Amino acid sequence: MTSARRTPQQERDHRRLQLVVALRAFAQAGFDEGAGGHITARDPLRPDHFWINPFGRHFGHVRVEDLLLVDHEGAVVEGSGKVNPAGYAIHSRIHRARPEVVAAAHTHSVYGRAFSSLGRPLDPLTQDACAFFEDHAVHHEYGGVVLDGDEGTRIARTLGGNKAVILANHGLLTVGGSVEEAAWWFLAMDRCCQAQLLADAAGKPQLIEADAARAARELIGSPAIARLNFRPVREHVLNTAADL
Repeated sequence: MTSARRTPQQERDHRRLQLVVALRAFAQAGFDEGAGGHITARDPLRPDHFWINPFGRHFGHVRVEDLLLVDHEGAVVEGSGKVNPAGYAIHSRIHRARPEVVAAAHTHSVYGRAFSSLGRPLDPLTQDACAFFEDHAVHHEYGGVVLDGDEGTRIARTLGGNKAVILANHGLLTVGGSVEEAAWWFLAMDRCCQAQLLADAAGKPQLIEADAARAARELIGSPAIARLNFRPVREHVLNTAADL
């Protein structure tokens, strides 16, 4: 069933399940670290609200019924628990600035953090990295832990119309027109950061020529390909998580 064929309630159920699947996938990838990290999904019934994982809960144990629905002022209107203040400050501004964005993902992944300290964009070193060529930005200002909406607004402004932003000395953030897209772009981008760190440490990498990188991006950087790539991730999560 495609999103166009789902009722708003069915789409809500779908997004909530995919959000939990994405959180479980992030746990399996080692992206969970303490209480940091958050993935959000816009609510189809109330588009100015979004679902988010509860603050302080391990990604690998979040269930659909644990998700919190947050309004435009940061209040929890469905669910029981607290919202990560940084999660609200960043995600609320992104959802507000990008109405077409359904989901956003940010965690403190190891390779994303390491690469973010370099203050530079990803190079088109590999075919996979081409998915982000000229489609991600670098937010150069590190102003401490993001706890206010103004910093969230600045991050959203830097993100612009791109699928991802590298937050200097902080990590990665990705967005998409579905939970699957945002989650896949994060998984893929963190691996691209790992590959570039390894290549840079080994020598002087050979970059893919710009026109070829753009052509590759049109093929592997599309929303449809992101959803396709997330399918085996979802299958693995569902086959290894009996409670889902």
